[in-house]
Amino acid sequence: MNFNPQTHLDATSRTVSPHERDGRPAAHVTLSRAFDSTVDDLWGAVTNPDRIPRWATNVTGDLQLNGRYQIEANANGTITECEPQSHIAVTWEFAGDVSWVEFQFADDPPDCARLTLTHTSHLSPHWDTYGPGATGVGWELALAGLALYLADPNLEKPDEMEFVTSNQGKAFITGSSNAWAEAAIAAGTDPETAQTAANSTTAFYTGETAM
Repeated sequence: MNFNPQTHLDATSRTVSPHERDGRPAAHVTLSRAFDSTVDDLWGAVTNPDRIPRWATNVTGDLQLNGRYQIEANANGTITECEPQSHIAVTWEFAGDVSWVEFQFADDPPDCARLTLTHTSHLSPHWDTYGPGATGVGWELALAGLALYLADPNLEKPDEMEFVTSNQGKAFITGSSNAWAEAAIAAGTDPETAQTAANSTTAFYTGETAM
């Protein structure tokens, strides 16, 4: 597999912003990436249950407005908004916690399509430990897989464990974690706190000890 970690890191923009949800402090974790694709094709890659496993994992359920979905060995939830080729919003229910994910699709002139993803979570001890990278790195890994798939639909999907333990995978995860630390600092987080959280996130995804 031809994978340049820095190329994929540079392709993604990241922001963290404070928010309030249901009367509780929360944070928006937003990442945006352009793909060499059309909006129609990008929409299909993200929403078609036959295509999703070719870059991510199996998703089952009633994949329509107000339907319930299940991601294999991961989250489940409800599709709360759906505007074809434009917007999806879902609840993200995992380990007894609920957060919220939104996907925005748009043309990115001259010949690309852009996906902007926002994951909103309540602040919690988990957030204190891992910061925005807890969700940001996972989504960034998914979008890298999506980019590889859209560039070559016939490419065999990389094995997840082999990738995250490879030198390329570790470089990508470390770079993403550190980039999310920078986004957190830009949003007002103490630099030492942000970097400690980034180190914990890197260790979580790579299985190595936090530095």
